[in-house]
Amino acid sequence: MQQKNLAILGSTGSIGTQALEIVESRPDLFKTTVLTANRSYKKLADQVNRLKPDTVVLCDIQYKSDFLNQLSHQPKNILFGSESLEHVTQNMEYDVLLNSLVGFAGFMSTYRALQAGKTVALANKESLVVGGELLTRLDAFKQGKLIPVDSEHSAMLQSIVGESRDVIRKIIITASGGPFRDYSPEQLNNVTVEDALNHPNWDMGAKITVDSATMMNKGLEIIEAKWFFDLPIDRIIPVIHPQSIIHSIVEFIDGSSKAQLGPPDMKVPILYALTYPERIDYPNQTLDYSETFSMDFNPVEYDRFPCIELAMEAAKQEGLAPAILNAANEVAVERFLNGEIRYIDIPKIIEQSLIKLEHNKLLTPETLLEIDKETREFANALLR
Repeated sequence: MQQKNLAILGSTGSIGTQALEIVESRPDLFKTTVLTANRSYKKLADQVNRLKPDTVVLCDIQYKSDFLNQLSHQPKNILFGSESLEHVTQNMEYDVLLNSLVGFAGFMSTYRALQAGKTVALANKESLVVGGELLTRLDAFKQGKLIPVDSEHSAMLQSIVGESRDVIRKIIITASGGPFRDYSPEQLNNVTVEDALNHPNWDMGAKITVDSATMMNKGLEIIEAKWFFDLPIDRIIPVIHPQSIIHSIVEFIDGSSKAQLGPPDMKVPILYALTYPERIDYPNQTLDYSETFSMDFNPVEYDRFPCIELAMEAAKQEGLAPAILNAANEVAVERFLNGEIRYIDIPKIIEQSLIKLEHNKLLTPETLLEIDKETREFANALLR
């Protein structure tokens, strides 16, 4: 494989830092040309000094002078402000854009990169959730230039390599069930932030960890799968798989199934997205088949996890409904983390937003931005 130039959006987050570990271990195959971060300026400065990219973006401008003072390497382009992300994705030279931004903020970068014909390794699930209908219209998407990084969608992609999309009967998307898979309704009433952040299998950022606890992350991933693989929602089936060994299963029309297995380790799907369609030798953790281990599967109890049902319903409505769902969830999770609302209030805010806000307007990047802003204002005002 020839060396690839990488642009990494969100290089200081969980996905970004793991990607950079891969890059630094294989400098013969990867070079970083663009690094961006929101406000983690010390961590970003350290990455810039080590990896010497051509371009760097710090979105939070209040740390500009602190960031500049930490640099020993001077990139050709040092940009500030979140609006610089679109400029970078459209105009800088790179082979693969790894979009690991969190939330709706990642959509426009994905959109602009694909518009420019770039290859995007997508770890920002909200891009397809809010704008899948728009992204799938672009030529770059039709040419297969949007590659999933989520472990579940990477598993789906790996399972259908060499297969025709029209022989897929359904996709089974696995979920750990998070820390509350065995909680009673009474226990859910008393969940704390600390409880929600205590994920049994994965080490992730706060927002996605809460999404895993509510299983909204699985709802968002179902919407992603709908667009990635052109399947209706009722053919994407969530199941609880506590061990997180099987990352997804594809069932075909002849009754056979393929699954992708491995320990819960995000470096495997990150690496696959960066090297796709090739594979390279890399010392990722593997399963030890000389030891006994079990794999359990249970149906999702929607009464315990209403967020996943809200996501599936929004996906069926299409239009702006998934964007409302996403924005309301982002606000609700932030308010929960800040101690403003209870854990069980998260789905209430999302449901009220979907009921009250208009989602039948023409879908464009502009209307997505408008409904995102409107939803955040509405969701912030609820339950005060």
